[in-house]
Amino acid sequence: MKKIRVGVAGYGTIGQRLADGVAMQGDMELVGIADLAPTLSIRALAENDMIGANGVKYDLYLVEGAEKSQFDELGIPVAGTFEELIKSVDIMLDSAPGGVGAKNKVLYEKYGVKAIFQGGEKNSVADVFFHGYANYEKGVGAQYLKLTSCNTTGLIRAVDALDREIGIEKVAITIIRRVADPGDYHRGLTNALQMEKAPSHQAVDLMTIMPHVEATGILVHTPVTHGHIITVLATAKDGKKITKEKALEIFKKHPRIRVVSIAEGFKGNASLFKYARDLGNRRGDMYEIGLWEDSIVESGNDIMFAINIPQESVTIPETIDGIRAAMCMQKTREEGTAETNKYLNIGKFKK
Repeated sequence: MKKIRVGVAGYGTIGQRLADGVAMQGDMELVGIADLAPTLSIRALAENDMIGANGVKYDLYLVEGAEKSQFDELGIPVAGTFEELIKSVDIMLDSAPGGVGAKNKVLYEKYGVKAIFQGGEKNSVADVFFHGYANYEKGVGAQYLKLTSCNTTGLIRAVDALDREIGIEKVAITIIRRVADPGDYHRGLTNALQMEKAPSHQAVDLMTIMPHVEATGILVHTPVTHGHIITVLATAKDGKKITKEKALEIFKKHPRIRVVSIAEGFKGNASLFKYARDLGNRRGDMYEIGLWEDSIVESGNDIMFAINIPQESVTIPETIDGIRAAMCMQKTREEGTAETNKYLNIGKFKK
């Protein structure tokens, strides 16, 4: 079987994890990663002999503007240029800083290479605004896909799960948003909560992916780093009642939703982060969203619940789904997501 050749542009918070995700896929080959400077992430990789997940060697390519001498001085091996990487792959995963991906697209178009962009780019950069569960089939064969943000990705997983079995008319969300990723000092040291103007972009993005669902939302920035928490109030179509028992049954079946409880010790976002580390997950990542069983309550005919979003890793499975769709590896959401889940060991705790 010929493996799909994949490159990753940008080896930061998301790029590191995208490279790992590809390296774990049995039907894909990580050709290389590309970056601008010898960041701590790249230095750590070099100290590990450029070996990443699954014992795969990560070849490093330099984008325009990089000074190779900086890498040479540190003994970091360089395989070539960004354009050489692009010419060697079937598809690029672009996790460059927001706005840079759109500039990189010029090179992807030049060499006829497909690409998947992360949430920081504008929707106009791609042909399809993509989610592995909600609209997989729209991405099949597409040239350019764009992922939803971390919050939107996890939110859609939960809403889509309910929608497919019950039918959802509208949702109202509140996002308690971590202010920065660990190590992002540029965000400053804060002791405050900050409101954003409603509706939040996550609600708008959900409606773009799922136009039949009316969504609105409020977002509050919080001075924490280990994950977001979102509360969701969901209303079914035709006035149907959503019971806690039915919602719980649906959530427990979803491979990328981990149902947890306060009684088990999952008191908040940090509990889930620590649990991922205790599991031995690389970088303490968790691909599943956490959903508190204790938070599921009925409000009339509606249902309310809360989910945890592991912002550094939650979009990785859906990005791998995007490769499968764009490269026509699997034609349906059921087949595509199942393959991704298999290689990333997602949902194994449910068996």
